[in-house]
Amino acid sequence: MKIIVTGAAGFIGSNIVASLNARGIDNIIAVDDLTQADKFRNLADLAIADYVDADSFYDLFSAGAFGKVEAVFHEGACSDTMETDGKYMMDNNYSTSCGLFEACQEQGTRLLYASSAATYGNAQADERAGAQGQWLPFRESPEFEKPLNVYGYSKLLFDQRLRREIGRTYSRAAAQVVGFRYFNVYGPREQHKGRMASVAFHQFNQLRADGKVKLFADYGGYGPGEQMRDFVFVDDVVAVNLWFFDHPEKSGLFNLGTGRAQPFNDVARAVISSLQPQANSLDKIEYIPFPDALRGKYQTYTQADLSALRAAGCDHAFADVHTGVTRYMRWLAAG
Repeated sequence: MKIIVTGAAGFIGSNIVASLNARGIDNIIAVDDLTQADKFRNLADLAIADYVDADSFYDLFSAGAFGKVEAVFHEGACSDTMETDGKYMMDNNYSTSCGLFEACQEQGTRLLYASSAATYGNAQADERAGAQGQWLPFRESPEFEKPLNVYGYSKLLFDQRLRREIGRTYSRAAAQVVGFRYFNVYGPREQHKGRMASVAFHQFNQLRADGKVKLFADYGGYGPGEQMRDFVFVDDVVAVNLWFFDHPEKSGLFNLGTGRAQPFNDVARAVISSLQPQANSLDKIEYIPFPDALRGKYQTYTQADLSALRAAGCDHAFADVHTGVTRYMRWLAAG
C-alpha cells in the first residue's frame, strides 16, 4: 500500500506520518517544501519511502508518475491567516487542490484533505451581537460560511467546488473524498510555525522566558482572555483522519473540533498548572491590548457542530483543554 502525505514536514502532516508508522506503514511519499530547512526535524524520526519537493510533485502525480496510490492525505497549504498575497494564497490552496482532486479521481486514489474552520469567520455575529444566550456551533452549511480573510476563502472555495461537482455529501465521487474543517489544533511538531503556532506553544515559551503568559484583553464583547475557541489536540485530529482512512466508503465534509468552546483563559491555566503547579494562575497571566491589525479579522468564538461526524459513524472521544494541553506541556518539557 502506497500513501502520499502532502505537507508531510508540517504540523498535522508529520503527525499523520507518525501515526501511520505506528501502524507499520512506511511506504509513504512525503511531499513538502523545505525552504524553511528546520522543518526537516519533523521528518527525521519518521520512516518514509521517498521525499518529493512540492514544486514538482503535483505535475508528477497528475502524470501518474507514482503508480498506484491508495490515498493522499493533503495537508499541504499556506495556513498563515495574516497572509495578504491573495494570488499566492489562491494558487497554493485552491488551484493546487483542484488539480490534485481531479488527478485523484482519474486514478482512483482516495483524497483526505485539510479544510479549515476559518471558512466560518464570525458567522452570524451580527445577528447574535448583544443577544442573550450562547452562540450556535458552526455547521458545515452555507449560512455559517463567512470567512474573514483570504486564507479562509481559499479553503471555502475548494469545499464549494466539490459540493457542486460531487454533491453536498461528496457521495458521487469515484473514489473517497473527505474534507476536514480543522478548528484550533495544538500539539507536538508545530514548533516551526512561528506566529501561527498555537497559543499553548507560545505560552509554554513565554512562561519559561518571562514567568508569565500573555492573552488578549477585552475584545468583541468578551472580557480579558474570555474569547472562546474550539481547541483540539492534534492526536485527536489524526485519529479522525485515520478513522476515515479505515472507512473508505465514507465521504463528505466534516468539522474536526471537540464540539466544545473554551476560553483562552482555560488554555493559560492548563499551561501554568502543568508547568508550575504551585503557582497562582492569576499572577501568571498578563493581558495585552488587542492589536489593531487583527480587528475585524479575528474569530472571537468557534465551536464545531459534530452532528455530521457522528452521523457518519465516527464516535471518537476528544480531549478537553486541560487534558490535551497537559499532555502537550509534558511533551514540550521533555524535549
